[in-house]
Amino acid sequence: MASLGDSTTVYSSVKDYYGKVLESSKDLKTSACTAGSAPHPIVRKIISTIPSAVNDKFYGCGNPIPLGIEGKDVLDLGSGSGRDCYVAAALVGPNGSVTGVDMTDEQLQTARGNVEEFGKTLGYAPKLNFVTGYIEMLQQAGIASSSIDVCISNCVINLSPNKKLVLEGVYQALRNGGELYFSDVYADRQLPDSVRTHDVLLGECIGGALYTKEFEQMAVDIGFARPRVLSVGHIAIHDSELKALVSDAKFYSITYRLFKVQVPQANSGAFVAEYLGTIEGHESKYELDVDHVLVKGEPTQVDAATASVLSSSWLSSRYGQFKQLLRSQE
Repeated sequence: MASLGDSTTVYSSVKDYYGKVLESSKDLKTSACTAGSAPHPIVRKIISTIPSAVNDKFYGCGNPIPLGIEGKDVLDLGSGSGRDCYVAAALVGPNGSVTGVDMTDEQLQTARGNVEEFGKTLGYAPKLNFVTGYIEMLQQAGIASSSIDVCISNCVINLSPNKKLVLEGVYQALRNGGELYFSDVYADRQLPDSVRTHDVLLGECIGGALYTKEFEQMAVDIGFARPRVLSVGHIAIHDSELKALVSDAKFYSITYRLFKVQVPQANSGAFVAEYLGTIEGHESKYELDVDHVLVKGEPTQVDAATASVLSSSWLSSRYGQFKQLLRSQE
């Protein structure tokens, strides 16, 4: 596996910021780690049952947890205090599993220390595990190849000094049809070194923000299908000194969906899909991304790439949530 190179400074800065500087989300200087729309009511209900010690140390920029994942194997990159893992554990149920990977000892202590209490709330012992490791080196953290259905991450990949290595590791860990469903911080331009090396901006997920076009090309080069945008939110910087450092650069919290499915050839024709309304929490319609909202019982024309996702990803592999896709007459 590729080396992490000279990443010690970045790791030390991030560990110190999240392990020692931040006591709670009230200490944040930007909205990057608290941005995003309100979670789905099902997720909000679960969050209300999670121990306060876990919720109080949650830092995230979105809601990267899909519904309909009962029985799935889920991986969380940079799981922190474990909040998203706890939510996922409730959603996958007793037959699924959730593994969180993090490098910060203080956060891992919080995550591990509340699993038993949460199990009492669920009424069963969840298959919920937290491991120490770097998200660039998933195999060394014990994550086997082709063992994961859905990988989630909440405002963490931007903290990595080697984002390409992260995506490559996720691609290897995912089963065919698996998905990286994650929220992170992105910039509308390339950022100068003065921003990228600033300890606070790095810790607040601004310094490591990727240029959107650079990220999307990187994902495709690794083998993922074309990245799909599910939501976009503007990030505000409250501190005047930090505002001056970033100048006119704009930052966004974006939830992306990256599927590990076969990419069809160009001009493969159009298809018709019909959503059956079988995903809990999305009974009337299913939003695959900002451009594709499928209404229950309503035939919808989709391109070949979207047809590949609906017919061969985890969305259809065990549930049959979509009628068999038919090629349109052209």
